[in-house]
Amino acid sequence: MLEALQAQFQAAVRDGAEPGALLRGNAKQSARGLQAYRVAYPARLQEALQDNFGVLHQALGDEAFGSLAQAYLQAHPPTEPNIRWFGHRLADFMAQWPELPHPALVDLARLDWGLRAAFDAAALPALQHTTLSATPPEQWATLKLSLQPHARLLPLQWAVGPTWHALAAARETGDEAELPEPAPLAHTVLIWREALSPQWRSLQPDETQALQQLDDAPSLALWLERGGEAQLAQRVAWLQTLVAGGVLVG
Repeated sequence: MLEALQAQFQAAVRDGAEPGALLRGNAKQSARGLQAYRVAYPARLQEALQDNFGVLHQALGDEAFGSLAQAYLQAHPPTEPNIRWFGHRLADFMAQWPELPHPALVDLARLDWGLRAAFDAAALPALQHTTLSATPPEQWATLKLSLQPHARLLPLQWAVGPTWHALAAARETGDEAELPEPAPLAHTVLIWREALSPQWRSLQPDETQALQQLDDAPSLALWLERGGEAQLAQRVAWLQTLVAGGVLVG
């Protein structure tokens, strides 16, 4: 009985279905209460999207973001009990949304979601410079490295970095952001977390390839060898940068 009432209430709030037996007693007062839920439901979900996609919201503005949020809600109602995960399909939805002002906004959405995922993800004890420097080179053949659970490589199709930084600067000053026109650029960014602060940076193709090889390389020694002699010094430099950022576990 309770499960049936819950399903009926959900349909009445989410889908606008007839409430039927839900409106008992003072029907007029009950109808007002139901209408309050019908208004609050999409409003709370839009607020969740704005929280998960803060930079995208700033780029679109309230009106356009509101239209996007309502269209997305109609196409993909929440499927998870935790509202935090509402929006996991937004970037893919935007790629097909006919009202999208610019395709580069899809990459902004992907970056927003990736950073939020980095904030929530687990962290393992990071590989430290002191540990690495204390490990004799002859033991590098048994030292396996991998990225932190909160670190990921995210492929993008547009150069959204300047837009992102312009929006971040505008948030700091409270001014209107002057957004540069994004240029097409297939590249990869590294996303990770330092303490409680998600970070990202763009990678060059050779660094992307090197990081993609980390999971496949049985050891640090073999990972360094895969770049060849010409790339050895560069891989050592990348290794030092990754360790400094707490990106690696070993």
